[in-house]
Amino acid sequence: MSVATKPAQRKRVSARPPKPAAAKATGKATSKATSKASAKASSVAAAKTRLSPSERERQIIDGAIAYFSEVGFSGQTRELSKRLGITQPLLYRYFSSKQALVDRVYQTVFEGRWNPDWIKLLEDRSVPLRERLIEFYRQYSEATYRPDWIRIYMFAGLSDPVLNQRYIKLVRRELMPVYCRELRHHCGINLPDQPVSDEEMEFIWNLHGGMFYYAVRDHVYQMHMSVDFMTKAGYAVDTFLAGARTTYPRLLNAVSSTANLPPQKSKGSRAR
Repeated sequence: MSVATKPAQRKRVSARPPKPAAAKATGKATSKATSKASAKASSVAAAKTRLSPSERERQIIDGAIAYFSEVGFSGQTRELSKRLGITQPLLYRYFSSKQALVDRVYQTVFEGRWNPDWIKLLEDRSVPLRERLIEFYRQYSEATYRPDWIRIYMFAGLSDPVLNQRYIKLVRRELMPVYCRELRHHCGINLPDQPVSDEEMEFIWNLHGGMFYYAVRDHVYQMHMSVDFMTKAGYAVDTFLAGARTTYPRLLNAVSSTANLPPQKSKGSRAR
């Protein structure tokens, strides 16, 4: 009996139900639909990344600012392109060389954030100098004491200080002479025809450099500041002006004697 039943068992095990034709058709239709959906999604994604020339240039500049503020100007354009999701040849269609891109970053971050109205603010003698200086540093810090500005400035100084020198020349040319003339007026010193000296500018750098160092501690050293910037600015300006009442006339007398000019006497601190 057991021998007779073996063929039936083998037949039952080996038999498989045929796949319905409808199921095959459904599978093919599903596969085609999935392929079409995938192709459509790829087309939509490509359309989203298709930018106008001006938008692409802006994307590259913004990406370069973020990238160089992170790694410095030694960073490679190949890596920058990869981060932007574009090819390196496409990047060079917009900027002929890495230096051209670096120059545009400088123009955007440094020259682009320079505000000529700062000079008008400092020259407005209807407002006491203390208030003018504090307001100036409020506006100046909002424009420049930012992570990308500070970090790019520091990286540039360590690799190739040409960009730093360009910016310092801008500050010396546009800001420092106004600063010095207003400080002369504040201290009651009348020297309308005497050019602003290097010694005076160095005196101003004591305040300006101290403000900058606050931003360095914040954005480079990443130190927590328990005193907010505007409070510190008030302290720094008060200390600077108090010292200037004594030191600035003496400094100008020393400069005058060197230049064979008659010494100047302070008329006392003015209210403005």
